[in-house]
Amino acid sequence: MESPQPEVRDYILIEDIAPSDRPREKAMRDGVGSLSTPELIAIIFGNGMRGKSVLTMSQELLRRYSGCLSDIAARSVREIVRDNPGVGPAKAIGLLAAFELGMRCRDEDVERKPVVRGSDSVYALMRRQLQHIHHEEFWVLLLSRSNAVVDRVQISSGGTAATVVDPKLIFKRVMERGDAVSAIILVHNHPSGNCRPSMEDDRLTLRLKEGGKLLDVAVLDHIIITPTSYFSYADEGKM
Repeated sequence: MESPQPEVRDYILIEDIAPSDRPREKAMRDGVGSLSTPELIAIIFGNGMRGKSVLTMSQELLRRYSGCLSDIAARSVREIVRDNPGVGPAKAIGLLAAFELGMRCRDEDVERKPVVRGSDSVYALMRRQLQHIHHEEFWVLLLSRSNAVVDRVQISSGGTAATVVDPKLIFKRVMERGDAVSAIILVHNHPSGNCRPSMEDDRLTLRLKEGGKLLDVAVLDHIIITPTSYFSYADEGKM
């Protein structure tokens, strides 16, 4: 009588992993920072599905999005559930909640002490607001003489390719603050992922620079934020 052939699987079960190397045990022993990205997702998911471990599910989810966490973070609960067998609404919500918590933690110091020291600090301040939305928004940062952020003002919200910006509305908000505002920075997003400014972006920036001179308010920069990067007029010598 032939001995039974070992089962051939293209996935691993948690039972296949040595107890000391399982995600929770590793986290307890070496800290959460020792876990790989699939192991972190497995901790969030908690359990797998019939015949497939939570770790394999996590690895498959990452491969589905080319290992790009920001791509996963930009998805809706419905999209994650639809595209990932075994991942129900509870798992998807838990995963997106973890992303949101991480972004809030990252931005906490920026929110507490918002002082603009360059384009990177504007990006850090505004990326959570603009990085993953699927329509264009236009914002203005109002700055004091020491470049502290007096206020962040949303000027307009539009479609996937453009939003209408009225310069009069921008300078009205500046004048409402009186002497508290000495400079502004323009910020908007490109959901397409193309961070290069359009001709209309250039024309608007020039109009606002000229308008600012009349009020003795400097337009220091115009930042364009995409899902993965940003463009700074000042850094590129366009101011």
